[in-house]
Amino acid sequence: MNPADGKADASLLTGVSETALLTLNGRAHQARHPDAIIDDPMAIRLADAIDCDFDKFGRKGQEMALRSLAFDKCTTQYLTEHPAATVVALAEGLQTSFWRLDSTLAGAQFRWLTIDFASIIDLRRRLLPLSPRIATRAQSALDYSWMDKVDTSDGVFITAEGLLMYLQPEESMGLITECAKRFPGGQMIFDLPPVVVKRLARKGIRASRHYRVPPMPFSLSPRQLAGLAHTVPGIRAVHDLPIPRGRGLFFRTLFPAFWQLPLTRQIRGAYTLLEFGARLS
Repeated sequence: MNPADGKADASLLTGVSETALLTLNGRAHQARHPDAIIDDPMAIRLADAIDCDFDKFGRKGQEMALRSLAFDKCTTQYLTEHPAATVVALAEGLQTSFWRLDSTLAGAQFRWLTIDFASIIDLRRRLLPLSPRIATRAQSALDYSWMDKVDTSDGVFITAEGLLMYLQPEESMGLITECAKRFPGGQMIFDLPPVVVKRLARKGIRASRHYRVPPMPFSLSPRQLAGLAHTVPGIRAVHDLPIPRGRGLFFRTLFPAFWQLPLTRQIRGAYTLLEFGARLS
């Protein structure tokens, strides 16, 4: 903690882990907005508890909140059908999805497993409420030993929000392939940037004068993602998800239309839901 103001020091978060602060800042800002697009009081509480120069990350647009809303919708749909399922949040960072879902689903029973590096896990344990339904593991998502700790008896829903794009292509595809193999009947949701990003921003994207988002070496177009159902054993279906509608003309109307138009679909990013095939008897 910072002894001067009682806030937690986030200076240990560097590289990709530091993007957790960027996305938290975006969600908290949108949750504070008079015309909020996301109900996320825990994000506000968490941002207020961290000693960080959030302004260095630049603009606080609606994109991070809209992404979380897209993930929430799919997670809610799965948990409605599998109310006691385990949600595995890979590289969860400073997401506050558990509390949004817990307040939305009446009589929630789902369990939660957070996977992230020790610096993130330490902040989460100190600053977020405890729950007997939340477990954490301080490790990389690429250390597949976490898979042995997942209770699969009531269903498994895996989230990789803001993760795969920062991995090497073989790492991302290996993780997807192993999840499909290990969790039949489960689902996995992830997001990817436009394919052009990995070609034109090899050193990362300049978010402001003081911050550069790390390089994103992995992405696939929606057409390439659809092909996973035919090339990765265990993937039964691939769903290209729409972007939720936001606030204002651009995010309420123009960007959702751009997202769905046949001429532009293959050049934008993607929110993707994978369905894994049922276990063979």
